[in-house]
Amino acid sequence: MYAYLRGKITVLQPATAIIECHGVGFQVHISLITYSKLQNTENALIYTHLHIKEDSHSIWGFYDELEREIFLHLISVSGIGPNTARMTLNYISPEELQHAILTENVALIQSVKGIGPKTAKRLILELKDKIGKSATISLNIASMAVVDGMPSSRVRVEAVSALVALGFARQIAEQQVMKVMKGNEAIKVEEVIKLTLKNL
Repeated sequence: MYAYLRGKITVLQPATAIIECHGVGFQVHISLITYSKLQNTENALIYTHLHIKEDSHSIWGFYDELEREIFLHLISVSGIGPNTARMTLNYISPEELQHAILTENVALIQSVKGIGPKTAKRLILELKDKIGKSATISLNIASMAVVDGMPSSRVRVEAVSALVALGFARQIAEQQVMKVMKGNEAIKVEEVIKLTLKNL
C-alpha cells in the first residue's frame, strides 16, 4: 500500500522512527542498519512495507530497496514474522544474509536469536531460488555504515530502549548493556545492541 515515505525525521531511535509527511507523523519500525544510515539526516526517503494483522497495522521502513526485498523474503517463510525478520537484519546485513542463503550457511543464520536449525534450513530451502533469481540483489558484501561515537549515556539509553522495543525486560536489558559497555565507553549504539543480543 505504501511504497515509500519522504519527509522530515522528527524522532529517530534504534528500533523506530517517526517520519513527518505533510503534517502527518508516521511511526515506522526500522532495523539497526537503517538506524545507523539515518544518523544526522533531517529529511529522508524511507522505503516501506505495510504489515497487516487482524489486530494491528504496522509500517516497516528501510533505507534502501535491497533491505526491504530481503525483509519481504524473510517474512514469506513460515514461522518468521516481522520482528524476527528485523532481528535477523540486526544480526546480519542484507548482503551477508543473501550470501549465507546462497551458500547454505546454516550456522550463520541460526546464530540469530529466535531462529533454530530447522527454521534456518527451511529459510534456505524456500529462499535460495528466489534470492538467486532476484534482479535487485547483488552478491557484493558491504559493511554496514557506522557513525561517529555518541556520549556513552545516550548510547546506553538508546540501546536499552531498542532492546525493550524488541521484547526484552528493561532490567535484563540494562544489565546486559552495562556489561557490554564496561571498559568500552566509545562503542557505538548499534554495536552495543548486536553484542547484547548475542548474550541474551
